[in-house]
Amino acid sequence: MSYRTDFSDVLSRVIAPSAERTGREGRFPRCSVTSLGKAGLLGLTVSAELGGGGLGLPDAAEVVAQVAGACPATAAVLQSHYAAVAVVEAYGNHWLRGEIAAGRHLSSLALIEAVPGGQGVQAQAAREPRSTANRSGGVVALRARKHEVVAAGEADSYVWSSRPLTERDGLTLWVVPAHANDLFVPARPDGGGPCGSATSTVLADPVLVPADAMLGPDGGGLDIVLRTVLPWMIELEAVVGAAAIHPSVAAASVGPARHPADSLAMS
Repeated sequence: MSYRTDFSDVLSRVIAPSAERTGREGRFPRCSVTSLGKAGLLGLTVSAELGGGGLGLPDAAEVVAQVAGACPATAAVLQSHYAAVAVVEAYGNHWLRGEIAAGRHLSSLALIEAVPGGQGVQAQAAREPRSTANRSGGVVALRARKHEVVAAGEADSYVWSSRPLTERDGLTLWVVPAHANDLFVPARPDGGGPCGSATSTVLADPVLVPADAMLGPDGGGLDIVLRTVLPWMIELEAVVGAAAIHPSVAAASVGPARHPADSLAMS
């Protein structure tokens, strides 16, 4: 596949050499992300009709596994990006999908809120979100405190969850541009995640988005999370874990002659 040669070059020339500094200094790996975008890796799973790679979860998992063996922070950023893009690809507008396909746009997930016991996305997905959404004309005001957002303050957009506008149950998903007024990210990251991944809290009190920023139907977000986000997150977390245990195996699987399934099987 054409992306493999460029990916191998970015991995060896940019990501691996900067990984130690990223972890030591806790700096967001902006150069690595930019290089991945230029090489077509940020748009790997966007439709080929829009200029993306037109590939799927197995290919994304292979890329994340390779990156995790070199730089955990960059892998965490890619993991959240690919899961968010899976939603945007299914429900987002053509302009946003085109920007991602062109490598100019980094997205991330903003789904987790404070829950007893510090449970993650899996438990949160089955709960009613505390985040509110109120519509006035063509504008929606979102109020929330989102936790464990990867690339907080660094991504270009967030796939965001809230209570539905009109439905009594479930949740609704939105794409929230990172440049929107009244989004606040603490100066010091306060979340988990690998050092340098900019995992932190994002506050909206409120943030205003157009009503057409909704992803999928009102109240239908829980089904999207369960059917789209969770499968991507579970698979990508699995390959990251495998790369952490066997980094040399992940690194060795880079190359144009290897099929994604082969790499994942070896992990």
